[in-house]
Amino acid sequence: MKFTEIELNKNLQKALLEINFKETTDIQSSSIPFLLNSDQDLIGLAQTGTGKTGAFGIPIIEKIKLDKNYTQSIILCPTRELCIQIKNDLDLFAKYLDTKINAVYGGTDIKSQIKSLEKGNHIIVGTPGRVIDLINRRKIYLNKINSVVMDEADEMLNMGFKKDIDTILKDTPKKKQTLLFSATMPKEVLKITKNYMKNPHLIEVSKRNEGAKNIKHSYYIVGSKERYSALRRLCDYNPNIYGIVFCRTRRECKEVSSKLMADGYNADALHGDLSQAQRDYVMTKFRQKNIEILVATDVAARGLDVNDISHIINYNLPDDNEVYIHRSGRTGRAGKKGISIIIAHSREKRKLKLIERMIKKELTQKQVPGGQEICEVQLMSLIDKIVDTDVSPHIEQYLNVIEEKLAHLNKEELLKHFVSTEFNRFLSFYKNAPDLNIKSKKEKNNERIAENGFSRFFINLGKTHRLEPQNLIGLINEYTRNRNHIIGKIDIMKNFSFFEVEKSAEKEILEGFLDSQWNGYQLTVEISKPKNDSGKRRKKTTSSERRRRKEFSGNKRKEFSRGSSGNKRKSFKSRFDESRNGRRNRRR
Repeated sequence: MKFTEIELNKNLQKALLEINFKETTDIQSSSIPFLLNSDQDLIGLAQTGTGKTGAFGIPIIEKIKLDKNYTQSIILCPTRELCIQIKNDLDLFAKYLDTKINAVYGGTDIKSQIKSLEKGNHIIVGTPGRVIDLINRRKIYLNKINSVVMDEADEMLNMGFKKDIDTILKDTPKKKQTLLFSATMPKEVLKITKNYMKNPHLIEVSKRNEGAKNIKHSYYIVGSKERYSALRRLCDYNPNIYGIVFCRTRRECKEVSSKLMADGYNADALHGDLSQAQRDYVMTKFRQKNIEILVATDVAARGLDVNDISHIINYNLPDDNEVYIHRSGRTGRAGKKGISIIIAHSREKRKLKLIERMIKKELTQKQVPGGQEICEVQLMSLIDKIVDTDVSPHIEQYLNVIEEKLAHLNKEELLKHFVSTEFNRFLSFYKNAPDLNIKSKKEKNNERIAENGFSRFFINLGKTHRLEPQNLIGLINEYTRNRNHIIGKIDIMKNFSFFEVEKSAEKEILEGFLDSQWNGYQLTVEISKPKNDSGKRRKKTTSSERRRRKEFSGNKRKEFSRGSSGNKRKSFKSRFDESRNGRRNRRR
């Protein structure tokens, strides 16, 4: 569909034509006509980079009553970056109109935002926290609005903005149009929409959780301590990389970006600890390609819209597999090809399979390139640069001097010297470079030793209790109140399970799970030790951990009392093993 076929204000059409909006995207062709002709609530599902802002922004601007100087629409989004981006897009759409659009978000001076609001506004784009602040200051009034938009609604709810959204919406009229736009819409979010929407119309222009067709997905299996080395090799193996490296935490983001810069890579970081001015500076450099590798957290990069990104590298997989779609969707836009890479550990293979099912594409396993392969690629890249370099006419005046300087070298020697000037550092660095690829190891009877840097925990939940890996991750996040733990291998058995978490979180895990429950069952979480570890299976518990706990089998709970004062209390897992061995002996 062409924009000229849609009945829009002439000045709006003029602005759209000026920014080369000729053909509508799929989400726009479905949403714009509907919103122009209906006041029904709408859920719009489309992949990142498909024009969702235009899908809701153009009809909102068209329906604004310019003679009414009050807020008629509010657009809520999870991050400052996305807020600024939406505001900039709306300004372009309304260039030849008198539409007053304001953006309000944290991290900047609230006084300047208040001044802008006092001049009047028709549309407010804001993050939930700052909107509530301005409502409390009586600088924003939503009692007359006609529409509410929640962009990236799933992410807002995942980031804990549900209460803020409830607070904001209670000040809005009952009769209004509510719009939700997102790349993904998990079941949990669909349930929550029942609180905000009435009989919403669903527009889904692409299948949920489907990866873009022009993106190649691949993964590399390495040890957890070799992630950075693998990242460096992948960057060197792709000399023309213009990409984003996604990290799970701010700390990891800072560490990785600092290492890359120290190692001579043209990189920088984007995370929540940066001021708005710092974020803007980094993003300007990245858009201008003065930065080739941007290391970012998911929250900081939400809504980030940059053209021609060649690579997305997942330094660590996100907790929520659907976030992978958001990450990979940053590349492969506008019909161009893109590459999404995962640096994974062998213990994450289950998660890789889940991602495959979700994107309905095969993840191709690749080998981390060796030193010789990288050197060959870099050498050919250097030669290509030399061939493609435009020769300046001013160089002619220096040719005689250059020829005299190089007269003692023949053609072969000259080539060697010239190439070595740029190439020696790669040869030196990758000399005797080790193989980073993990070889498969056989595991016996689940009596595995945790990877270096990780602790292995026992939990009295298993398949009989309908425990899934995502449930277990959720329990860890809930009882430790920390979503940033690095979780390793998860082994779910029939009646119990094992999971691995970085060693630094041992105390937090043990204390967090004291007196914990799941679906009415009392939980026991202990550090697992192999049988041959000095005859001990479990780490010695503290006095606080030696409280009476309830154990269960199936739907029955059984309370185990302490033994006599002369006997040490045995763990649930130890008692379980003893009972099982006793049964085996009786069978014999």
